[in-house]
Amino acid sequence: MAKTNTVFTATWFPNVVVLARVVIGIIFLWAGLEKFIGGAGAWTAKGFLAFGTSGTLGWPFVTGAIAEGTVFNPTHDIWVSLSSNEGVMKLVDFMVQFGQISIGIALILGVATRFAATMGALMMTFFFFAAWDFAYGIVNQHFAYAVVTFGLAVIGAGNYRGVDAHIGSQLPSWARKWLASGEPAGA
Repeated sequence: MAKTNTVFTATWFPNVVVLARVVIGIIFLWAGLEKFIGGAGAWTAKGFLAFGTSGTLGWPFVTGAIAEGTVFNPTHDIWVSLSSNEGVMKLVDFMVQFGQISIGIALILGVATRFAATMGALMMTFFFFAAWDFAYGIVNQHFAYAVVTFGLAVIGAGNYRGVDAHIGSQLPSWARKWLASGEPAGA
């Protein structure tokens, strides 16, 4: 008889997973809706990519006065070059808005959870490198969101009171494993 891990079968664990999945989903959904509705079609990442990607470093790397225009971000030139290409910017703007809204809805519902959470972690990783913000240490909000969101993908968070738990058995094994939430906990 296989020994089950009591941590994953305890009643509190599913509740924490659902709470984390829904909270992170709301954060993504809110960010996407804010850009889509709040910007009334005018939101663009162009300004941030062109002017906000110089990055920051904090103690112990930088102390004292910093010369104006100092660029700390080693990926700065990539983002600036993207901002100067109108076709690329239309794609980036669409992908950020659509991605955040879609990831948020998928996480809230617990559907296609592994795919959505992995894409969310990838998006936050791109944001982390674009912002390059180390003014308060090596962990910032983008890094934290990437780690937590990837954790939701790894544990198959949709198996905990999500749509994935209900439709997973009807999916081909590759889709259940890579897109949904894998095998249900305890299976």
